Amino acid sequence: MFAPLPRGCSSALILGVCAVLAACSTVDDASRKFASSITPYKVEVVQGNFVSKEQVEALKPGMPRQQVKDILGTPLLQSVFHSDRWDYVFTMRRQGLEPQARQLTAYFKDNVLDRVEGDPMPTEAEFVALLGDAHKVRKVPQLEASEDSLKSFAKSEAPAKSAAATPAAPPPPAAASYPPLEAPAK
Repeated sequence: MFAPLPRGCSSALILGVCAVLAACSTVDDASRKFASSITPYKVEVVQGNFVSKEQVEALKPGMPRQQVKDILGTPLLQSVFHSDRWDYVFTMRRQGLEPQARQLTAYFKDNVLDRVEGDPMPTEAEFVALLGDAHKVRKVPQLEASEDSLKSFAKSEAPAKSAAATPAAPPPPAAASYPPLEAPAK
């Protein structure tokens, strides 16, 4: 059925198979290195209520619940079993950074704030800087006009003002009657 291979061909075939198998492992290593250099996109997950240091400093014992809610927002957890306590929890997971979790608990007595306990909170500026670390923040452009640019702007506006000073044609007279809104019944 099969014809025997010539004597030199069988050793060439064996060498070829060995070369292909050796190349496969090299390709496999290269593909593994390539795949490890490409990381899949991971969504940034921010959950809960961010509470800043400034908000915590605004809280004073004796504040009613509504005033605490106005400052901190609606609590993430309001336990049915612990009606005298509100929990504010904030977690953030970002690619390349350690997951962060912060917690603040407000305790009430007779519907007024008794005390606040929890983790040290970052200031609003620190939190914004933390968010901007992953995305390179571009330089903010200067938003104020210099005296020279205001003068050049005033010069370029002068011809337009003189053109606007000439009287325009009077508007056309208003229509005496209007067409019907609906087609007449047939």
